[in-house]
Amino acid sequence: MATFGTLSDRLTETFRNLRKKGQLTPADVDGTVREIRRALLDADVALPVVKEFTGKVRERALGDEVNRALNPAQQVVQIVNEELIAILGGQQRRLQFAKNPPTVIMLAGLQGSGKTTFAGKLAKMLEKDGHTPLLIAADLQRPNAVNQLQVVAGQAGAAIYAPEPGNGVGDPVLVARDGVAYATRQQHDVVIIDTAGRLGVDAELMKQAADIRRVTNPDEVLFVIDAMIGQDAVNTAKAFQEGVDFTGVVLSKLDGDARGGAALSVASVTGRPIIFASTGEGLDDIEAFHPDRMASRILDLGDILTLIEQAQSAFDEEQARKVAEKFATDSFTLEDFLDQMQQLKKMGSMKKMLGMLPGMGQMKQQLEDFDEKEIDRTEAIIRSMTPGERRNPKVLNGSRRLRIARGSGMTVTEVNALVSRFDQAAKMMKTVAKGGVPQIPGMGPVPGAHGAGKRGKQAPKKAISRSGNPAKRAAENAGLAAAPAAPTGSGFGLGPAAGPAGGPSDADLAEIQKLFGKG
Repeated sequence: MATFGTLSDRLTETFRNLRKKGQLTPADVDGTVREIRRALLDADVALPVVKEFTGKVRERALGDEVNRALNPAQQVVQIVNEELIAILGGQQRRLQFAKNPPTVIMLAGLQGSGKTTFAGKLAKMLEKDGHTPLLIAADLQRPNAVNQLQVVAGQAGAAIYAPEPGNGVGDPVLVARDGVAYATRQQHDVVIIDTAGRLGVDAELMKQAADIRRVTNPDEVLFVIDAMIGQDAVNTAKAFQEGVDFTGVVLSKLDGDARGGAALSVASVTGRPIIFASTGEGLDDIEAFHPDRMASRILDLGDILTLIEQAQSAFDEEQARKVAEKFATDSFTLEDFLDQMQQLKKMGSMKKMLGMLPGMGQMKQQLEDFDEKEIDRTEAIIRSMTPGERRNPKVLNGSRRLRIARGSGMTVTEVNALVSRFDQAAKMMKTVAKGGVPQIPGMGPVPGAHGAGKRGKQAPKKAISRSGNPAKRAAENAGLAAAPAAPTGSGFGLGPAAGPAGGPSDADLAEIQKLFGKG
């Protein structure tokens, strides 16, 4: 996750040095704790949180649980992971729904923190879970805030209550109260109230938010905080807790490049759990906050569980089973490949998904260089093919490949590369589907796979003369060496050489030219 990139790099480097030591001394522990303290302070984590965190890590690292461990360095990493989970809130906390609908959710926070966008994201997420949310436009101060919420509601496919035009016109407290009553009449089971913010904390802001809370009696008050605002995050959170109080925190803009450590302090300082994380501009870029998974990402240990959940939500189980059967029977086509790419795109950014794999923090440059548009280009090439060509790529001769290249805006070389990669991938997946271990291009055979590494059929020994006469034996061996080997086929697999001097025939040359698009 981009926001915690610097902190993740510093901690990973610290633990890399730690793992080189077979036995830890108190000096090693003190040095490690000192580096962790610097990393947290550089990441804008609040000083009281840093002191408490490093104190617990040092105390546990010098205790018996590390001294008796088989691998003390790994044990210290585990301690840091557990303490990081603790300052992030410990356990995941879900939304609390009212026993008698509607459930009222009020959003609070400074202007520009992402409240309005988050309202649309939350509405879309709740709709997927079978709820019928209603958005209430109670931000009547910021210019065009009502219009923005209307646009977001339309994109999310959610209902909206916006009786006032905003831009300084209307009473937000009355709008919020009447909106909850409207939701009850229209049988909406969730209400999301978008309130006004300010550029800074002031008495007017707090009074308005407190009045809205008083008249609507919300089940959840979510404090939306920008993960990029630095140390002021802690002061802002304390001010809102004292003025309005809130039941949970939403971290927004976690896809930014700020240090973001102050956001880690909010849960610890306020005692309120982080419930959601907003990771992008799209309405699908929202995820439930899991302290253990976030700690794993910061320590570059990956987040496989979230990756699996995203895959399960994007991929159809029945379709996946059919694809597996096609792999096993060698009937997987480019049409199936196109369907798989469509489902892959539903999961979101490839960079984000790859970043959830363990150890990917050490491949940051490769992730940055990854071109998200490569999937779109591949899709364009496949869509430029006819249904028959997708089902049987073997019919793709030179003229067909040239037509596909022109239709997709690509080159013939790129079309050839796609077909070649598809053939290799299909062969590998067929081997995997049958329980084998594929041979990856550029690597040798895997030991123990399909008899690899075992003594196979020995090559035939070279014929030699066994005559007892030395002169005759030398003459016979010279004759055997001079005899040409029997032709077994041309270098292009076109059958026995038919041309003059063992070379390819004119017909073979014409076929080769067609294959490479030169016919």
